[in-house]
Amino acid sequence: MDLEIRHLRVVCAIAEAGSLTRAAASLRMTQPGLSAQLRRIEAMLGGIMFDRQQSGATPTPFGELVIARARAILPGVEGLLADTARATRHSSGSGRIRVGSVGAPLLGHLLLAVGALLPEADLTSRCRYSPVALLDDLAAGRLEAAVLGDHPGQELPQRKGVACHTIADEPVFALLPAAHPLTAQDEISLADLLEEDWAVPRPDGDRTREYWASLCASADRAPSAPYEAEGRQLIEIVRAGLAVSLCQATFIEVPGVAVRPLAGNPLWYRHILAWHQGGPLAAVSTEILRRVVDGYQAACSESPAYARWRELNPRAARPRGCTADRQAGTAPTRPPSMTRS
Repeated sequence: MDLEIRHLRVVCAIAEAGSLTRAAASLRMTQPGLSAQLRRIEAMLGGIMFDRQQSGATPTPFGELVIARARAILPGVEGLLADTARATRHSSGSGRIRVGSVGAPLLGHLLLAVGALLPEADLTSRCRYSPVALLDDLAAGRLEAAVLGDHPGQELPQRKGVACHTIADEPVFALLPAAHPLTAQDEISLADLLEEDWAVPRPDGDRTREYWASLCASADRAPSAPYEAEGRQLIEIVRAGLAVSLCQATFIEVPGVAVRPLAGNPLWYRHILAWHQGGPLAAVSTEILRRVVDGYQAACSESPAYARWRELNPRAARPRGCTADRQAGTAPTRPPSMTRS
């Protein structure tokens, strides 16, 4: 893991709050998640930065050194990002459309929608693991639109000037080797899956791994996770029969792997389309949203396991992107399907 600006922000937030609990609240993270991230930062830098006691978190001499440097660096970096964002907006005008995405099935549909509605635009895209980083890019004007995602209890923070609309809430499914005995079942219990070795994403890209762990804790057992990978590498580990994992319901099965629903639908994922309210896409946002929802419906039909699940759960599977459910300054809502028993 390389040191990033957000790591310096985390260190400064803990120092300013005086405790991990208060810092986690200000950063919209869980306290265990923040504690784990701090340990990774300390391991990377080679020293303990905070003396952690019940009364709070006090910087160590090593921590005071890091905090002082971070406080000196961050204003300059923030100023650089703000200045370059303004310069880019001024030079690009409405002719340049920059789109971002997390790993989700909506990016292609978003690009097609923008290209059809603004055919003269210079359209570019980039992908990142962290939806918060993309949200920050939208708020700063470094992106015009983005495909985002979050989980229950990990809702993305609001950003001034950014409209966020839920496309759909979908369950998280099990990803297994095609020859695994559990594939004979129509749905798989989380407890049975926890008997296997897992392949999991790295903990620093987004909060997916943290969410998985929190739900597994409800089964009073942490998964054995000897393999850390993402994307194609994770699929190859599962295909080789070395581990199981989890995936979005819209994941398209490839030879060698199988996708099955989890019994009781204990885990969920929310697909979100977001754009800058002052950008060139605001005027065509309704039509873009409609086209992306249509694209999501097509992606659902391409996943046999999800198509079957939707037939059995028609109300829970209904997309929600045709009407706005969240804009800047308003709180997100969850449909009944997101309530876990």
